[in-house]
Amino acid sequence: MSERFRDLIRKVGSGRHTSQVLTQAEAAEALQLMLSATATPAQIGAFLIAHRIRRPTGTELAGFLETYADWLPAVLAPSTTRPPLVLGYPYDGRDRTAPLGPLLALLLAAVGQPVVLHGSDRVATKYGVPLVELWDAIGVNWRSRSVADLNRCLEQAGVAQLHQPSLCPAAEVLNGYRSELGKRPPLATAELMLVPVQGAALPVCGFVHPPTELMIEEALSLRGITTFFTIKGLEGSPELPRDRAAIVGRWQNGHCDRLILHARDWDLGEAELPWMGEDAWVEAAQALLEGQPSVLEPLLRWNGAAYLWFLGMASSMTAGLVQVDHLLQTKALLQQRDRLQQILQLVPDFSLS
Repeated sequence: MSERFRDLIRKVGSGRHTSQVLTQAEAAEALQLMLSATATPAQIGAFLIAHRIRRPTGTELAGFLETYADWLPAVLAPSTTRPPLVLGYPYDGRDRTAPLGPLLALLLAAVGQPVVLHGSDRVATKYGVPLVELWDAIGVNWRSRSVADLNRCLEQAGVAQLHQPSLCPAAEVLNGYRSELGKRPPLATAELMLVPVQGAALPVCGFVHPPTELMIEEALSLRGITTFFTIKGLEGSPELPRDRAAIVGRWQNGHCDRLILHARDWDLGEAELPWMGEDAWVEAAQALLEGQPSVLEPLLRWNGAAYLWFLGMASSMTAGLVQVDHLLQTKALLQQRDRLQQILQLVPDFSLS
């Protein structure tokens, strides 16, 4: 048992009137004690549920990010391109709406915008489809890859996907508590803000509840990250909805420029496409890669054009749509996928075991 961790539990779990907010250093220490297994399982469970009930602060999340930066491997930002986007997807995946994930990353990479993603396998409480399984479905295996492999992919093909179970087993152990507790702990919020990149990077953080956006701003600012995007996306992802207003925040030095988009203004507004299962998804994704009609096409046109516009890579939303259509017609996404496959086939699998 850790006496120090017990003190931290007392701070967050003492009730509405007497609980205390952890300092950034204390939150960093708390996660360090959990990742190192210095705290016992009983202590970890108590801390996570108490913190969930009391709700985290941006300062505490900044402390978590500080420790994650020490434990999680990071890829090198390419030196000859734009700073990579780091797309923050919830680790528990998607189970209601059809995701884009890898397809959006391939599209952005095809126009010279590097993309870094990170995630796990199936995680409680949703156990939704994770990014790594979507990549598997289109023929790209990110499991058991070394950081050197990821650097090569990011440098040569503009995409890297970090697989947490392969690269940081200690962090993956903490995911098991989500199933036992039945609730997402505040660590799940911190995951949206991870920036596993050495060098300049541009985070894009998805969120669901408006208070989370303010916590993201505070946490990233305390970590010295003053330029980033927030998106009130589908199931907390950085993917824009079509059946309601898409709300994008462009943050710089504490100021937010709000961009509100309506898919109907470009004849793309309709009910969200439901998750159809992996077999149907891979069929639709493969058709899209081959330049054939696909139920995923409206989603990718909408998201791809919006990203190109708010990243300054298209002069307008209309210009972005034209650019996306050209990429699909010329099978540019398929070429990016093939390039990744070629790179990964040239390197051996890596294992921490």
